[in-house]
Amino acid sequence: MNYLTVIDDTLHYSTSAKPIELYVFLDPYCKDCWSLQPLLRKLQVEYDHYFTLRVALRTPINKLNRNCLTERQDPQPTKRSNPCFPSLAVKAAEFQGKRAGFRYLSCLFEYSFLKKRDVTSFSVLVEIAARINLDVDEFIVDFTSEEAIRALQVDMFLGNEMEVDEAPTFVFFNSNIEDEGLKVSGLYDYGIYEQILEELIGEQILPDIPPSISSLFNRFDLLTTKEVAEIYHISEKEAERELKKRLLKQQIERIPFQDRTLWRKKQPNCSLIK
Repeated sequence: MNYLTVIDDTLHYSTSAKPIELYVFLDPYCKDCWSLQPLLRKLQVEYDHYFTLRVALRTPINKLNRNCLTERQDPQPTKRSNPCFPSLAVKAAEFQGKRAGFRYLSCLFEYSFLKKRDVTSFSVLVEIAARINLDVDEFIVDFTSEEAIRALQVDMFLGNEMEVDEAPTFVFFNSNIEDEGLKVSGLYDYGIYEQILEELIGEQILPDIPPSISSLFNRFDLLTTKEVAEIYHISEKEAERELKKRLLKQQIERIPFQDRTLWRKKQPNCSLIK
């Protein structure tokens, strides 16, 4: 995917067949953005027939510097690290598809906040790409290309145009392109976002039927027991029972972590927590 494709896919939102265009501005360094992930996943499962999701990065300007332009192209980039690398890595992953970019960002949050890995390190970022089954060679080429820089500049341009000053921030647009977007900064209860969607659409919104658990894990890399319970509107005990059935069949992996249990699709020859 080249820079013109990114521009066309990002800016021409008026051609969307869905009534709402939703921009979500996230920062790879922001813990609230990580906390937002379950809410955003549930919103997609239940209501993405009403909106087209565009995830954009709102990385603090002090994390971006000109040195990253040369350090990305170092002959031995695996020995390099830079605060701007996580943002560039997300844009490089997006060249393999919008969903790939979202899964990459979710996994990057996991590495940063759960595993406490150094996500400014190029070698760790490549490891994340392999972890979610991206084409690693293509990822490395895209990461070191000018297109990755330009794609990040598009996000910065969009953030400035929409007057986004912080992450996370949601910006909703309806089908009338002359109307201003509705900006919601910060992290709120799930019902607030449902209410906004309903008000913008002008009628009662109906949640979609959730997919099978297998399809859910094909779409999202990592889910908690609580998250699965909320998506299927069952108790956590019932959710854990269903997840354990798939664990016994070696379809998913269980990752105990502090006060929660995490689940992911079974990956051969892939360690869990490093």
